[in-house]
Amino acid sequence: MNEKSPEIACFYAPATRSDGGHETFDPLPTTASPWGPDTQHGGPPAALLARAIEGLNGALVGRFTMELLGPVPMGPLSVSAEIARPGRTVQLATAELYDVTRGRRVATATAWLFPASTDGPEPDPVPPPHSPDDGVEHDRPPGWGGGYLDAVEWRWIKGGVGEPGRGVVWMRAIDLVQGEPISPLQRLLACADSASGASSVLDPREWGFLNTELTVHVLRPPEGEWILLDAETTLSTGSVGVATAEIFDRRGLVARSNQALLIARR
Repeated sequence: MNEKSPEIACFYAPATRSDGGHETFDPLPTTASPWGPDTQHGGPPAALLARAIEGLNGALVGRFTMELLGPVPMGPLSVSAEIARPGRTVQLATAELYDVTRGRRVATATAWLFPASTDGPEPDPVPPPHSPDDGVEHDRPPGWGGGYLDAVEWRWIKGGVGEPGRGVVWMRAIDLVQGEPISPLQRLLACADSASGASSVLDPREWGFLNTELTVHVLRPPEGEWILLDAETTLSTGSVGVATAEIFDRRGLVARSNQALLIARR
């Protein structure tokens, strides 16, 4: 997949319009899903919801869940967040993403917020046995669109997009919003939604395997630009699948993710 370039340096541009006081953003072509140019890949919306939650306070996100209520369109989006359950130690935050053109919610998120602390145990990190330099690039599979796939740098250790089986890949995402650096949590979530594609077990020309949600348990914010997904998809005999991943930075494990998949013939 392609190298990043100055022309595709971020996923969203801040919009000058307002939507009831909520922040509004215009998606750039870099957000486009491999399934088609009219909808977004799930990674950028997840990161945008996380950005709204991060803006509430300085707490750490220990668990993030995004519910996809339908395809996220390639049109203006507004995002808002609030503390749904205040607390002295942990808090529950919620966020919503709106399709401004149609006036409907397209995604929601909940996140458990934990206090920032350095007083916890100090487990020895176990670095991955490889680095991005050990990975290789692959071309996009026939029939898969660019957009997000071309905006992210991929270095494959095992498998590949469209190759059946477990996928192990280093990813480097571009910035989320034009004019600001992406945060560690945003970078993590921009990549985590790719677990189902990285570990696909079905031919995408014959089958759809779309995730309805993304849940990520975060141990610590990742360090550096590169994120490693070690992903695997498990299928049932019906319409349900589950994609799971362990997620690393160069130092070691940072998160674990799960996605419920809708499996359907094309």
